[in-house]
Amino acid sequence: MSEPTGLAVQRSSSRGRRRKLKAILAGGIVLGLGATITLAAWNDSEYATGTFTAGTFSMEGSTNGTTYAEHPTAGTAAALTFSTGFGDISPGDVVAAPFAVRLTAATTYDATVTVASASPAPPAFVGLTYGIATVPAFADCSATPTTPTWIVAQGTPLNSVAGAVPFNLTQGTPPTTPGAPVNLCFVVTAGGTLVQGTSVTETWQLLAESV
Repeated sequence: MSEPTGLAVQRSSSRGRRRKLKAILAGGIVLGLGATITLAAWNDSEYATGTFTAGTFSMEGSTNGTTYAEHPTAGTAAALTFSTGFGDISPGDVVAAPFAVRLTAATTYDATVTVASASPAPPAFVGLTYGIATVPAFADCSATPTTPTWIVAQGTPLNSVAGAVPFNLTQGTPPTTPGAPVNLCFVVTAGGTLVQGTSVTETWQLLAESV
């Protein structure tokens, strides 16, 4: 049995108003929440710091095997003490001088050392050649060194370091002490072209590089 048209329209209109009301309320709830909730801004931090200190690296030498000092420039070069006769040398003579090198106390790296240069003055001097060997002890240096390991071959011209072989130095243990020394033996030989009355000053550079 069908409802009267007016009643049906009234009920349909009522349902429409309820749906609209629900939509408005729902919209109101959403708007209400959006208007009243504030997201808190939470912050936290972590900090890290680091201090960087450069290591220490230095080499020193000794002409007597006991007293060490640094000789960092040609102008402050250590004066080697050659064996008897170096001041009155003649063809066929061989003279030698010991020199010990080590890393200073507080050095924090090992080193590789190379004979980097040999500079005679006057530069055109002829008649002398040299060689450098490492020897077990300071006293083992002589014209015929004891158990030599040649790092510059005998017969090398005074102005050459051709074929020089590096050697190693180790830092002290503990690092607050000097490293173990390496004993060098400089051997100079006079040849037949040596001119009497002439003189030459030879300066060698030992270059240490940290490893």
